[in-house]
Amino acid sequence: MVYRIFVEKLPGFDVEAQSLFTELRENLTLNNLQSVRIINRYDVEGIDQATYESARFNVFGEAAVDTVTDEILQIPPRSVSFAVEYLPGQYDQRADSAAQCIKLINSSSAPAVKYAKVIILNGSISEAELNAVKNYYINPVDSQEAAPEKPETLQMKLEEPKPVDVIEGFRDMGSLQLGLFGKTQGFAMSDEDLAFVQEYFQSEQRDPTVTELKVIDTYWSDHCRHTTFNTEITDVEFENSPYGDLVKRAFSEYMDMRSEVYGEKDKPVCLMDMAVIGTKYLKKKGLVTDLDESEEVNACSINIKAEIDGEDQDWLVMFKNETHNHPTEIEPFGGAATCLGGAIRDPLSGRSYVYQAMRVTGSGDPRVPVESTLAGKLPQQKITKGAAKGYSSYGNQIGLATGQVSEIFNEGYIAKRMEVGAVIAAAPKENVIREVPQPGDLIILTGGRTGRDGCGGATGSSKEHTEESISSCGAEVQKGNPPVERNLQR
Repeated sequence: MVYRIFVEKLPGFDVEAQSLFTELRENLTLNNLQSVRIINRYDVEGIDQATYESARFNVFGEAAVDTVTDEILQIPPRSVSFAVEYLPGQYDQRADSAAQCIKLINSSSAPAVKYAKVIILNGSISEAELNAVKNYYINPVDSQEAAPEKPETLQMKLEEPKPVDVIEGFRDMGSLQLGLFGKTQGFAMSDEDLAFVQEYFQSEQRDPTVTELKVIDTYWSDHCRHTTFNTEITDVEFENSPYGDLVKRAFSEYMDMRSEVYGEKDKPVCLMDMAVIGTKYLKKKGLVTDLDESEEVNACSINIKAEIDGEDQDWLVMFKNETHNHPTEIEPFGGAATCLGGAIRDPLSGRSYVYQAMRVTGSGDPRVPVESTLAGKLPQQKITKGAAKGYSSYGNQIGLATGQVSEIFNEGYIAKRMEVGAVIAAAPKENVIREVPQPGDLIILTGGRTGRDGCGGATGSSKEHTEESISSCGAEVQKGNPPVERNLQR
């Protein structure tokens, strides 16, 4: 059977509800709103009555700060309510953690948990005002309004996998048909990119599968291949201003370093080359003697001498940054959380322990009224606050100190947010063994359970977006699982 339980913070501990009350009053001008209640709703299946009774205050609630109600939640008169849940297939860390905790109580159980958050608005709230609250609170990218009824079962009906479709006639498509095909498939590739792919399969004398095209689209995206940064720059002009003169001098220095690094080689001028020319120049001069070089590219790594208990030891220090501008723009909490998680992942894969972080953001003014929000975008306040919560939530759960947080507010970031996470890691050099993969090596994939979230994220950040994008990018932002990454790290 399915058990349903409601958990609500006692007055004085209901910080989240009080914060939402202030937010709704200020941003939506709900003058008749008297108070807000937030209740965590759990549906649980796969356990017996004794396990459920034990889990009520050992997993779902805390006796000192929560009230726990079974099965039915009474909505007071002159109050309205709605519930919010993740979209089907999205990974829900709260539900997953609850299921794992129940397993600790009864290891023979097979618990399934579904979670939703119930919002109760007390006061004379009209239907129009209720809809305004829903539109403000529910982000369609990852969430939806949950049904009030308790389900008969939590088991999802799984369909048998279907054979992968072959795109019949792909090789013979004309340019117009090829362009239309790319748009209907939602590819990030340009028409020219798709034509290049078509030429390849013509040489192979076969049509591709949809999976092959999706994989090419992913690895050809700006996210994976840095298409924009690798675009050749052929014409450069400088505006007549102090900044223009400064950029002109910097560009001149870049060109001088290029000639010394590459000599007569015909190397395209691009933003990526501008970013790395300094290091290449220093290496050419023999000034980067502490750089640790290998075939791995997980993080920038340098050799240092570290004093450990009065003894000098050889250590590696690794640096890595991650930008999650697009994910944080459309799903602030998850985007900023996995920005930090992604930055940790790379030095972690280099066998080093991440111990310090930094966060830099760019946002529009979060104080502007919600009604001034650009069409098709989330309010700047929601992005800014949600991102801050997401980043701090992930950092706190994994146990990582962020030494510097720098938030920049400027109108230029209204069109596209900036979200940067950077980390420093270290490890004794003798612990880091670098080898080249060989045929026959075993590959172990390890990590947390995931849903459909994250699918299309690489290509999503490379596409040109429209006002409809906010409701069509639902699966693109992954849901982080910091406890699993913490366990891997430790």
